[in-house]
Amino acid sequence: MKYFAIKTTYSLIIFPLLHGFICGQHRIEYNHPNLKVDLGVGLWAWPLPIDYDKDGDLDLVVSCPDKPHNGTYFFENPGGNQKMPIFKPGQRIGKGPQNVQISYINGEALISTPGRLHSQFRETQFTTSTKLPLSVHFHEGKKRANQWKFADFDQDGLTDLLLGIGDWQDYGWDNAFDSKGQWKQGPLHGYVYFAKNIGTLDRPKYKTPQKIQADGKSVDVYGMPSPNLADFDNDGDLDLLCGEFLDGFTYFPNIGTPKKPVYATGIRIPVKMDLQMITPVVLDWDGDKDLDIICGDEDGRVAFIENTGKFTETKTPVFLEPKYFQQEAANVKFGALVTPVGFDWDGDGDQDLVCGNTAGYIGLIENLSGPGVEKPKFARPIHLKADGETIRLQAGRNGSIQGPCEAKWGYSTISVADWDHDGLPDIIANGIWGKIIWFRNIGTRRQPRLAKSRLVEVAWNERQKKPSWNWWNPTEGTLTTQWRTTPFVHDWNKDGINDLIMLDHEGYLAYFMGTKSSMGNILHPPRRIFHGKGEYDSAHRLKSRNPLDSPIRLNIGSAGKSGRRKFCLSDWDGDGLTDLLVNSINVNLLRNTGEKEGIVNLRDVGTLSNLVLAGHTTSPTTVDWNADGIPDLLIGAEDGFLYYHRNPRSKDF
Repeated sequence: MKYFAIKTTYSLIIFPLLHGFICGQHRIEYNHPNLKVDLGVGLWAWPLPIDYDKDGDLDLVVSCPDKPHNGTYFFENPGGNQKMPIFKPGQRIGKGPQNVQISYINGEALISTPGRLHSQFRETQFTTSTKLPLSVHFHEGKKRANQWKFADFDQDGLTDLLLGIGDWQDYGWDNAFDSKGQWKQGPLHGYVYFAKNIGTLDRPKYKTPQKIQADGKSVDVYGMPSPNLADFDNDGDLDLLCGEFLDGFTYFPNIGTPKKPVYATGIRIPVKMDLQMITPVVLDWDGDKDLDIICGDEDGRVAFIENTGKFTETKTPVFLEPKYFQQEAANVKFGALVTPVGFDWDGDGDQDLVCGNTAGYIGLIENLSGPGVEKPKFARPIHLKADGETIRLQAGRNGSIQGPCEAKWGYSTISVADWDHDGLPDIIANGIWGKIIWFRNIGTRRQPRLAKSRLVEVAWNERQKKPSWNWWNPTEGTLTTQWRTTPFVHDWNKDGINDLIMLDHEGYLAYFMGTKSSMGNILHPPRRIFHGKGEYDSAHRLKSRNPLDSPIRLNIGSAGKSGRRKFCLSDWDGDGLTDLLVNSINVNLLRNTGEKEGIVNLRDVGTLSNLVLAGHTTSPTTVDWNADGIPDLLIGAEDGFLYYHRNPRSKDF
């Protein structure tokens, strides 16, 4: 058998999705026949367009390397030669490794991971492989991506290696802004190497990898390059197209010959994905004899970027804007790192879902079933608007403590409450900047309409507080605290005025008492009234124990390790006291054991389930879809899916 041969017979191995109860928790479904939604896996999509079931059409196989949705998923194309087919729901066919790549050699699809060829992918997925004769450590320094592809680089009939390296050695990844908001460390690097095959097809032997040059300089795009060699301009030689970590495509035309490629300066293709951490694959998707791009996004979606067949004056191919593939609806999903709130947003008597996510959107997933239905029928998610514009919180160039590579992220976390006490629900939000804002509802109870955001006010009676690592100063009289944390609205003192419970600037769980004003609530400075076990990190790992009756610190970390705490308040155990449900590997219950002289004692009694839902974080909220008057738990996970956990106190549990 030749080294690159692929068997002609295979068995299709399918593992079921997580539909049933596991450890008391299960993903919620749309329960909506004929509904079409964005095709998606969990955090980070690595697309492998391939006729996986060998029925004559291109399917989508998508690897998802992160928790909890890790796996490789087969989305079946129902056929019909459609440019934008409606795919079947994904079926898990195996594990989801990092850096999986697909190459097309003489009509064969080759699947690779660093140092490995998976020549029997259809039969065994990633359980078997052939080791390639090249060290995976050929590039020195810190790697964020290590992408191995096959290509006959110099057109000599032998299959060479094309190697994309995302190098973050110069970047450092944290807390490097000066007082003017300028990033003082280096950029992300994205290098592309060529390793020439000096052996044979059956027994390859690779020379030491060399960086590919363009206009006399090493190819260096912004982060993970996802390199693709293909003849875009139909002149017989192979051009180079790269992605990047942020959001861009760079085209390097070959101005040499097929056997002696010479690459010109890279040209940016004016196409933008919705998010970042993009992974493009080049092939003729629609069968019109030009090369399209199939591109995975950070939130698990996959887009078709169509080549028009036209060229600019510089012979650069012209592409249309991305169109995200659709699938038959199965499990409810809203982006990645979803932060749900159960609330009757449209005033029709049932609890909908209002959600934030890593992209910075705030969206509505409408409950279509009415009250008392534990497994509701849900509508397709929509993005909410404020002042007529889609809400999207984003870092921009210098809004993330982790630097400019996070420009398109927003990490929206929210509460829904009548902040200004006018009888209409508003939205209070935090995000990547740590600025607490609110969107006033100026519509009606049945038809909400949001005004432009405004900053939440605090009547500081001393110097205004902010995280010590912020390069910028907050607007006077506003609230800036730790990023990516829930601003939970709750009338703690039961005076009929909304208060705010969230982390303060040093990571302590704090109480901001509210006072009515003509423009909404004005908060008092924070008080650390919640005492507990000790100091935690962002994943709720106990780092140190407090002396008795000391304030609980939910995150001891600083800068990029700060914040990241999601929680809600609810009387979970039914004892009449308000407990804290907080993110962990799943969700931990911090039971309220009583209040004395204004101090609230919280006892950490552990996770509600051993099901690991967090790579970074989870986000809890409560719902009562079965209308039994007992709060149930809904968990937003890193993968963008939502996990339901019925309260053990439920009458028919």
